[in-house]
Amino acid sequence: MEFSELIKVSKVEDVVLYRPFVAPVKGTLCISSHHLLFSSGTEGTMELWLLIRNIDAVEKSILNLGGYQLSKAKSSQEAGRLMASSGTITLKCKDFKILQLDITGMEECLNIASSIEALLSQNSLDMMYPFFFRPTYMNMLEGWDQYSPERELAMLADHTDAFRISYINKDFAVCFSYPSVLIVPKSIDDEVLKKSAKFRQGGRFPYLSYYHKKNGKMIFRSSQPLIGPNVRRCKEDEGLLGTIVGSDERAYVLDTRSSQSIQQAKVMGGGTESTSNYRNWKRLQKALERGRILQESLIKLVEACNDQSHNMDRWLSKLENSKWLSHVQSILNAACMVAQCVEREEASVLVHGSEGTDTTLQVTSLAQVILDPDCRTLMGFQSLIEREWLQAGHPFQARCTRSAYSHAKLKQEAPTFLLFLDCCWQLMRQFPCSLEFNEQLLITLFEQAYASSFGTFLANNEKERFNNNVKEKTHSLWSWINSQSEHKRYINPFYSRNLFTIWPSIQPQSLQLWQGLFFRWNSLTQHKNEVWNAINNIINCEFWHSHKDKERHDLHLSLNTTEEQLSK
Repeated sequence: MEFSELIKVSKVEDVVLYRPFVAPVKGTLCISSHHLLFSSGTEGTMELWLLIRNIDAVEKSILNLGGYQLSKAKSSQEAGRLMASSGTITLKCKDFKILQLDITGMEECLNIASSIEALLSQNSLDMMYPFFFRPTYMNMLEGWDQYSPERELAMLADHTDAFRISYINKDFAVCFSYPSVLIVPKSIDDEVLKKSAKFRQGGRFPYLSYYHKKNGKMIFRSSQPLIGPNVRRCKEDEGLLGTIVGSDERAYVLDTRSSQSIQQAKVMGGGTESTSNYRNWKRLQKALERGRILQESLIKLVEACNDQSHNMDRWLSKLENSKWLSHVQSILNAACMVAQCVEREEASVLVHGSEGTDTTLQVTSLAQVILDPDCRTLMGFQSLIEREWLQAGHPFQARCTRSAYSHAKLKQEAPTFLLFLDCCWQLMRQFPCSLEFNEQLLITLFEQAYASSFGTFLANNEKERFNNNVKEKTHSLWSWINSQSEHKRYINPFYSRNLFTIWPSIQPQSLQLWQGLFFRWNSLTQHKNEVWNAINNIINCEFWHSHKDKERHDLHLSLNTTEEQLSK
C-alpha cells in the first residue's frame, strides 16, 4: 500500500496550534508520509516539523455538533451546520510533548486524525523514515564503525592476550541477538561455545562486556542457563566460566531476578547456576523490575508531571506512587555492587536475568560508566551504547513502540533504556565535572530511541538490522552527533578527566527527578537556556583570555630579554 492511499487530506488551512508557554499560532497544516508540517505563513514564519513516528496517542473532539452526525443530516442546511463545526486534535508524543490543533470543519478534523492513525499503523521496518532520510551534508557510510570488535581486541592486547576474535556467529547461526564477530576467550574453542550457547536461553552464552585494566578482572553477561526442574548440566558451559577464574580466585554471578521469578523459570526450563557445579562462583541476587511494571511506572510519572493542580501533597504522593526513583535507585545499587566486586574485591562478575537483554544491560553498562573514565567521554559513551545495547541485542523496536501516553494494550514496551539514561543523569548531577558529555546528549538519545531519522536504533537486534540492510540504506546517529555543527552541543564545559572510579550515593535523598527531561515541556526553559549560554560564553572567553595572557607574558619576557641585551 502506498502512503498516499492512507492520507485522506494532505493540507488544511487556518489551523490554530497551541503549545505550553507559547502564544497560539494560526497557519497551514500539511501531512506527508512521515511528517506533520505546520507553517504560520507570515513574516518571521514559524515552522514545526513533527515526525509521525513520534506520536504516541491521537485524541480528537468535535465541538458544536449539537448531537448531530453528518451521515444522518436530513437537509443541506443541516449538513452545512455540521461542516462548520470545529474540531480539536491533541497529539501526545513519545518525547512527552503535547500539541493541540484546532481545525475548522468536522470532516477535515476527522480525516486528519484518521490519516495520522493510519500512518502510525504502518510498522514495516523498511517503510520507516530513516530509509527515506537523505541529507546531502552527510555520508551514509560514516558512523557505523563506532565500535569494532577487532579494534577492541587490539586495545585489549596492550593488557592481556587471553582473548581472540571468533566468527562462530557468522550469519547469526549461534545467537540471533549477538553480533556476527565476537571476542571470546582464547583457551575456549568454537565447539565449546556452541554447546554453551545451546545451554543458554536464546543462545546468549557468557560474553565479555568489560575488562578492568587496573586488575585484570572482567564483567561478563549472558542469559539464564536452561537447567530446568531436573538441574540439567552442561560441562562446556561450566568449563567456559571456569576459564574466567583461576583455581584460587573467586567470582560472582549476579542474577537480576526475584526468587519467585527464578523458581518460575525453573518450571519452564530455565534457572540459575548451581554453586556446586560452578566452582569458585558465588551467587548474588538483586531483583530488578522489568516489562509492564516499568511501563506503568513511566505512565504514572508523566501523569504526575502533567498535573497542574500545584498541590504539594498531591504531587509528592503521585511521584511516590509512580516508584520511578525507586527503580533508578535499584539499578544504581546493582551497578555499584558489580563495580565493587571488580574494583574492591578484585573478582570477575557474570550478570544475567532471563533473556539477558534488558536489566542485564542496564547493570553492565552502568557499571562501566562508574568504573571506566573512557566510558565517560563523549566518544566512549557512544561506543558503550553501541557495544552494550545495540550489538548486545536490546530490542529497541519492541520496547520503544509506545511511550507514556499510548492507549494501546501493553505488549513488550518498557522504558529500559530510558532508566539507564536517567541513572547516567544521576551520575552527571553528583559528579558534574567527570562526564565529558552533557544532559542534552542523554535527552537526544532518549528521543532517537523512540522516534528517529537515523537507523541506529531501528529493529531489535543485529540480525534484523543486517537482514534489512540498515547500515547500507540509512544514516548513523553517531555520524550526526559527531559532526562539526552538532558536536559542541553535547560537550560538558566543566569536564575534567577523572581517572578514578566514581561511587554515586544511592540514598533516597541523593536522587532527584530528572527535571530537564520530564518537565521540559510543561515549564519555561528560556531562563535556563540563557544561563547555560552565558556559562559557555564565560568559559570560552576565559579560554581566550588565558591564551592572550600567555601571549602577553611571553611578549614581556621577550622584550625584557632584548632590553637586557641592548643595555649590555
